[in-house]
Parts: sequence; structure tokens; C-alpha cells
Amino acid sequence: MTTRIVILGSTGSIGRQTLEVVDHLNALQKRGVFASGFEVVGLAAGKDGKLLAEQASRFGVRALALSGGGPDAPKGVFTGPDAAERLVREVECDVVLAAIVGSAGLPATLAAVELGRDVALANKETLVAAGSLVVPAAHRTGAKLLPVDSEHAAVWQCLRAAPEGALLIPALRAFPASVKKITLTASGGPFRTWEKSRIAAATRAEALKHPTWSMGEKVTVDSASLMNKALELIEAHWLFAIPAEKLEAVVHPQSIAHALVEFQDSSVVAQLACPDMRGPIQQALSFPQRAPSLVKPLDLCEASPVLQFEPPDLSRFPLLGLAGRVIEAGGTSGATFNAANEEAVYAFLRSEIAFGRIAELVVDAMDVIAPSTLSSLDDALEADRRARQHVRESLRRSTVSA
Repeated sequence: MTTRIVILGSTGSIGRQTLEVVDHLNALQKRGVFASGFEVVGLAAGKDGKLLAEQASRFGVRALALSGGGPDAPKGVFTGPDAAERLVREVECDVVLAAIVGSAGLPATLAAVELGRDVALANKETLVAAGSLVVPAAHRTGAKLLPVDSEHAAVWQCLRAAPEGALLIPALRAFPASVKKITLTASGGPFRTWEKSRIAAATRAEALKHPTWSMGEKVTVDSASLMNKALELIEAHWLFAIPAEKLEAVVHPQSIAHALVEFQDSSVVAQLACPDMRGPIQQALSFPQRAPSLVKPLDLCEASPVLQFEPPDLSRFPLLGLAGRVIEAGGTSGATFNAANEEAVYAFLRSEIAFGRIAELVVDAMDVIAPSTLSSLDDALEADRRARQHVRESLRRSTVSA
């Protein structure tokens, strides 16, 4: 058996680790330890044409997309902002690993679902911005949404303890009646113990010093503000058909327990593993099989003398508190929320604003831009455009007044 895979965002952190997992699983197949192998039939990246060409050469991939173009672009590749979507639509495959950061990955991911292709989903912004489009499309076409985020991969494993969950596949049509609550864990990021005033003045270098995970810059900043956890709560709502009142987040600095599911009988099932994204990537690609992985085995005695859990402080991390508001509002609120944050984070990474301004700009956008009906991809993209424009205008006004 051979599974044909297209990797969107192949030069990023998740994309590179996915190629490691593919290599590993193919080696296991050759040894007779794993049933199926993988053929990489398409790769998409943003600007790093040199690394994309190296990956293509190593894995024998001819179908490539480079949205940023540039002098390093290999010959014969799809280029331009719709390059990844064109790759998905024109290259036959069995599964698409969606790891393009931000809303840029939405059109290609939605296209894969509409074509009935299974999607290993590492791009949480797709469901945040357009869950009401993507999930019904998956139901129509039979495409499986296989979570790659460590927290959602953990929930997926925990839900298999439910009476109805032996081979449960997100996205669910109905929340399992046996489940009382789902809890996602957050490391707390680099500012977990900082005072509010110190967080507000944090520098770019400080925000990028994550204590547990090695990620791209945008995701690392989101983790520092706990925006990443807000996005994950919204994603969990769509993947597991769970209402906002049955979702929560707790801070767990050790990043050993990735999610917990409480059942109606008050039993709690947790998924524990060393913090390594190659684990959830392999789970998505190898489901329903289990195979030896590249992740270090968990030794609880060695990992930490105690597993610590604490409630998040929403006064210091206000973006986390907006997740429930987005879920309840529905429509284009998720697209607005995500786009405003992306625009603010990139301004912070350019050292144009202080860290505390990120949350201020997002909250302002949410207060000013009323959600509207989301019935098409164009609706989501228009909400994304309006939110970005609003943040840019706010930044311009603050620059002029200064």
C-alpha cells in the first residue's frame, strides 16, 4: 500500500518534521513493521525556493508550488498567491498535510476537503476563519479531518475511550453524549509568571523564547499571548462539535499532558507524551495504525517531579478570553479575530508595536467590526481583508498621533 501525500508548508517547522515522519514510516514499511508507505507527490512553500528544491530532489517530487515566487523558485512550479490551491486541485493524492501558517492556507485546505481528500490539519486558522464551510464540506465529500495540533490529536485519542469513539474521526456531526468537558493544556509561554506591565512591554526577542516548543515566529508569538490557545479552542469546537461552555484551557508548564477529556461519570482521560510534534504528525498519517515513532519515550520520573496545572489569567492574557465570544458569535467573527491578530503580530515582529498592543488591536477590531453571515470562501476572505485594513489604519493613526 502506498499513500500519496501533498505537503502544504513543506519548508516550515511542521512541513520539515512531516518529511522526517514520512522517511521514518517508509523505513518501517521496508522492515515490515508498518503496513503502508508514503509517496510525496506535491510540495508547497512560501518563499524558500532553495529549500523547496532540495526537498523535491530528495523525495523525487515534480509538482511544486511557491506562493512567493522569487529568484530561487525552481523551474516549472506553480507560483503566485493561489499556487498551493492550484497544486491541490491539479495533483492527485490521498492526503493533504495542511501546514501553511495563517489564513493563507485556507483556500488550498478548503479545496482539498471539497475534492474529498483527507486533510492532516496543522493549520488551525482554517477552521477558525471558515469552520462553518470546511466541516459541512467534509461531511458532504467524506474527507477526513485528521488533527495535527498536539492538543487536538490528544483529544482525538482521549475520545476513543467514549462508548461511541473507538474509531472516531473528526469532524464530528454531534458532540459525544458521554463527554462532559474537554480541556486543552497550554504551556503558558515565556510570560507565564510575568506581571501585566512587563508583558505589555516585552520585546520581540523575549516573545520568541518559548520554554517548551520550537516553532515558527508567528506561532511562537501567539503562544506567548495565549492567542494560540484561543485559536485551538475554536478549532476544537469545529473538530469535535463541542459547545463553548464545555471547552476550557488550563496552563500546564511541563507540556506533558496535551489534553484531558472528562466523561459523564467524572472519569478523566488524559493523553501524555513528550512535547514533540512528530508524534501527532505520525498519528494523523498512520491512523488507525500504531507504530514506533521518532518521539522520545515518556519517563514521568525523569520529565518532572510534579505535573503542574493552573488556571489562565485572563487579565494578563485577554485574547484567550475571546475564544468563547467567537464561537458564540459565529459567522465571520473567526475570520476577523484571526486576521486582526495576524496583522498585529506581524507588526510586532517588525518591531513597530509593543507586545501589549497586539491584544489591544485585536479587541478593538472585534468590537468595531460586526460579524456577518459566512456562506462562501469569499465571505471569509472579505472579513479577513476588512480586519487587516482596520488594524493597519489603527497603526497608521497611532503613528501619526505619536
